[in-house]
This record gives sequence, structure tokens and C-alpha cells, in this order.
Amino acid sequence: MLGLRLTPALVHGALTGALLLMAAGMALAQGPQRVVAAGGSGAEIVYALGQGDRLVARDTTSMYPPEVMELPDIGYVRSLSAENLIAMSPDLVLAEHDAGPPEAIGALEGAGVNIVHLPQGLDEVSVAAKIATVAEALGVPEEGARLNAQLAEEMAEARALAAALPKKPRVMFILSMAGGRIMAAGQHNAGDAIIALAGGENAVQGYTGYKQLTDEAALTAAPEIILMMDRGGEHDAAIEEVIAHPALAGSPAAKGRHVIRMDGLYLLGFGPRTGQAAADLARAFAAALAGEAPKG
Repeated sequence: MLGLRLTPALVHGALTGALLLMAAGMALAQGPQRVVAAGGSGAEIVYALGQGDRLVARDTTSMYPPEVMELPDIGYVRSLSAENLIAMSPDLVLAEHDAGPPEAIGALEGAGVNIVHLPQGLDEVSVAAKIATVAEALGVPEEGARLNAQLAEEMAEARALAAALPKKPRVMFILSMAGGRIMAAGQHNAGDAIIALAGGENAVQGYTGYKQLTDEAALTAAPEIILMMDRGGEHDAAIEEVIAHPALAGSPAAKGRHVIRMDGLYLLGFGPRTGQAAADLARAFAAALAGEAPKG
């Protein structure tokens, strides 16, 4: 039987190979290190999982937590540039369901960029699936389970607050009032879904998505509460402007000054803070039904 003579060169080579294999294994275990978030909820989930240091770029809708604003902006989630994304050398792109256009997504896939498409949904099960998908893609499933347990607790609190309301308030979610034209949420959209989670009833029926209302339709809706996004800028209509609108002035919402504003991503993002948002909104509904005008 021939023996193998362990020369210094052979030992060095074996050690080098072992170290390379260990490094490769560690990188695989750690998961992707250059992550781009194409969608606000995806970025939120990454940070909530404690993995924010992996993000190297964000889209325009990714605005929470504040640290994410320091990252390069690759553009709006629905009008992404494949060139801008590829320039970030990502090893993972977390893409919301509406990320696009399709040509850009196709170009990224053709270039070999790893894209994980996040599931769409506007309920607790869908949000939990989104969190689990991101956690799996980052290689931290245990953190995903922890975050989903927290989500379940917060959603349970929101359901309890919603159930405690004396009745389901009729709520109109107004997306915008540009030029005095009311753009409101119908069914099967984020505005409609968050109203339901907080124990309310959408005052606008008969269509899906968002649509400009006629004055007659707004009068017929007669909301008890008006819900709007607080963008914190000049595009926000003042409460006085909202309640003075001819189609809204006679509504119970206008008469009681029951106009609720909440941060748009917090309210409509359907990410890890959804339970908190639904609970806060349920509390605001309770205050309005008790006759209290919103603060601020």
C-alpha cells in the first residue's frame, strides 16, 4: 500500500481549500448580502427582521424606517429601470406584486438577477406569507417566525378593538381631492381592506379599485368618517377644505369633523406594522363614534 507524503505545499493547499469551502458555506448560510427592495413593505420587513444592513437600494415607495431613506433610490416600483437595478449589483431583488414594468423585470431575470416576488394580499394570512417569503429569501426563517408571532398578537388586539365598537361606522377612504374631485376607494383595495380590519364599513360601494366620485355618489355615500392619507406636504387637503366640499358638507363626517389622517405606508402598506395600524384606526373609529373630533 502506497503512503501519501504530506509536504508543506500539500498541507497549505488542503488548508486553503478547506478555508474556501468554509467561506462559501458561511456565505450560503448567511444568504444574500446585496439586497434591493422594490416596494415599501419589502423594505420594512427586511428591517423588522433585523437585516437592514443587507439593503443597498430602495424604490421611491420605501420610506420606513427612516434609515432606508439614506439608501440610493432606484425609482418608482411600477416604473423601474433594469439598468439602474443591475448597476447596484444585487444578489437579491425583493419585488412587490406590482413591481414593473414587465419588460424591466424580464430584463433583470434575463441578466440572471435573483428576483423574489412577494405575495399579494390584504389580510393577516397574506402579510404573514409575505414576511415568511422575505425571511426565507434572506436565510433567517427563525426571525420570520418571531415577526409573524408578533404580527398575530397585534392583529388579535386590532380584532378585539374592532369587535368592541358600538357599530360599524360608514367610512369613506379618499385617496385624493385634487381640483376638488374626490378619488375614493371602492372594494378590493388597500383602503377598503384596512377599513374592514379596523371594524368599519366602506361607505362607497359598487366598484373595485379607486375611482373619481360624482357629487351625487358622494352625497349618497353619506360617510360617518372620512379617512385620508397624511402625506405631510402641500398635497394634503386641509380638514376645512374637506368638510366644506359641497358633496361632503352635509355628511355626518363633515358635521362632526370626523376626518382621520394616517401615514400612507403605515395605513396601506400591509407590511409588518399592519396590526398596529388596524388597532390605531379602530381606536380612531371609537373616538369618532363617541363624538370626539380628531386631534390636530
